[in-house]
Amino acid sequence: MKQELLMEVKYDERGLVPVVTQDALTGSVLMQAYMSRESLALTLEKGVMVYWSRSRQELWEKGATSGNTQKLVSLALDCDGDSLLARVIQTGGACHTGAYSCYFREIDRREESANAEILYELERVVADRKANPQEGSYTCYLFREGIDKILKKVGEESAETIIAAKNASREEISYETADLFYHLIVMLVDRGVPLSDIFTQLQKRR
Repeated sequence: MKQELLMEVKYDERGLVPVVTQDALTGSVLMQAYMSRESLALTLEKGVMVYWSRSRQELWEKGATSGNTQKLVSLALDCDGDSLLARVIQTGGACHTGAYSCYFREIDRREESANAEILYELERVVADRKANPQEGSYTCYLFREGIDKILKKVGEESAETIIAAKNASREEISYETADLFYHLIVMLVDRGVPLSDIFTQLQKRR
């Protein structure tokens, strides 16, 4: 921890500094709140996000009552010293409405920009299908058939991805790789292995 940077935090006239909180796994912005000197100190001490509630005028440990906790991964100070960026492991929804992120009311979208967040979204959907089976769902069918069926599909999709790569068709490669990713996620959910474990292993190999 760089203690000297704490001296550079610029609090406003209320003794508060804004903090943007981001999901460390997906990169999604979850919420924006405020910290006081005390809440910042508690956050660093406890390793969980503690904010200052302007409406209640009190310290607010995220998830203390709801269970939607935020485990601190990293905390950074911006170049001017007047805002913070917290990267966290989010449990449950970050928004008081129950939504994953507070920024769900989209005003405009000029184009689709797919990114790695779709893997986590897919993981959540697949996990929900396992917990709450739905009639006609292919994912639920795989879970009903069991691990042998799931692994057979992983093998089939692996072979099809290899063939696509040999054919050197970008469209075919992306299509078959997406199928492989999907079936791998079904396998991971079935075995109780979160995507975060895979990314942790990849990080160790950098």
